[in-house]
Amino acid sequence: MDNVVEIRWHGRGGQGAKTAALLLADVAFKTGKFVQGFPEYGPERMGAPITAYNRISENEIRVHSNIYHPDFVVVVDEGLLEVVDVTDGLSEDGAIVVNTKKSADEIKQHLNGYSGKVYTIDARKISKQCLGRYFPNTPMLAAIVKVSRVMEEEVFFTEMRTSFQHKFSSKPEVIEGNMNALKMAFEEVH
Repeated sequence: MDNVVEIRWHGRGGQGAKTAALLLADVAFKTGKFVQGFPEYGPERMGAPITAYNRISENEIRVHSNIYHPDFVVVVDEGLLEVVDVTDGLSEDGAIVVNTKKSADEIKQHLNGYSGKVYTIDARKISKQCLGRYFPNTPMLAAIVKVSRVMEEEVFFTEMRTSFQHKFSSKPEVIEGNMNALKMAFEEVH
């Protein structure tokens, strides 16, 4: 498919990978793009590996299936590198973003010979610093937007603020914490 960015998310139940994929679809839709955001359901439970997907395009999207050859992969839980082949079908022209304290070179050892771009971000540190608790999905969402360039940074921040204001209207501290986490993630993904 031409002009479609495909993203596959790997996480564990309860970490927010599904929520992040749906939020990315919502924000991209608000910018006028055609989108899909959906999880792959199975016997998921808290802590079990889960997969979610995004398709984002300037044109109508006519395919309705899982994503087998993603342009980008997001790994919300580094422990999944030993359990799931997160690089399966990943384009060498794309990239993978991993939530870890480790460097990209250290992570490459766990990627089954994948030779494309590898980005890392410490989403635990960012979320604890900005939100007071471990919510990795907010920093990972910002990281994949920066790496994939599916939308302009300022448009992303504006749409995310609007979304957070709607969701957390009675909790301004949560809005600011999430916005700070997004901005810090944009700066710290490498």
